[in-house]
Amino acid sequence: MRRSTRLFEIIQILRAAGAPVTAEMLAEKLEVSVRTVYRDIAELQAQRTPIEGEAGVGYLMRRGYDLPPLNFDSEEVEALWVGLSMLARTGDSQLQQAARRICRKIDALHAPRDWLQVAPWGTPTDDPAKGCVPIANYREAIRAEQKLRITYVSAEGERTTRVVRPVALIYHIECTMLAGWCELRNGFRHFRTDRIWASESADESFCGQGESLRDLWQEQDLWDSTAETV
Repeated sequence: MRRSTRLFEIIQILRAAGAPVTAEMLAEKLEVSVRTVYRDIAELQAQRTPIEGEAGVGYLMRRGYDLPPLNFDSEEVEALWVGLSMLARTGDSQLQQAARRICRKIDALHAPRDWLQVAPWGTPTDDPAKGCVPIANYREAIRAEQKLRITYVSAEGERTTRVVRPVALIYHIECTMLAGWCELRNGFRHFRTDRIWASESADESFCGQGESLRDLWQEQDLWDSTAETV
């Protein structure tokens, strides 16, 4: 989480709290150290954000502090709520956490939309404790144009190790797929993320090639949901 996002999140948590919130509680929610929370609180107070309290006691937001409203009408808010809730189906735990943060921001400025419910059934969550590779790793590699070395098991049980230049993620209802240029096959391939048993950054990047590779992938109509996996 970027620091600016974390500072905003601290404000949201304190605004919604009815009792003092300790640094330990904030650290647990934000998945950072207590020392980081102390630094963030000091930064917000230096910016004249009306946070009261101290270390060891807890923090409160002074009443009357508010943020500029989001300029969305009712249907736009409902569309955001449904769309964000559907991220629970992707199996991407980091995107799900981001969606929950956004929903809290929307709720803070608009009436809750708890009468809009989305069934969470879909791709299993990418839980590292269960041996899964976090989907966020693939998104990061795409942004950084970083080659990945993956161990992949096909539907037939064939295990291969490949170096891939990742270019896109496709979120289907039943799975998430990583699209990339496979150096083993010398062509674009689609890999189900639930069949990637291991993934690590390769020694090389492909900086400056991501956009052109993505254009070529799209020109070959490989965005099609019927595209064959390996």
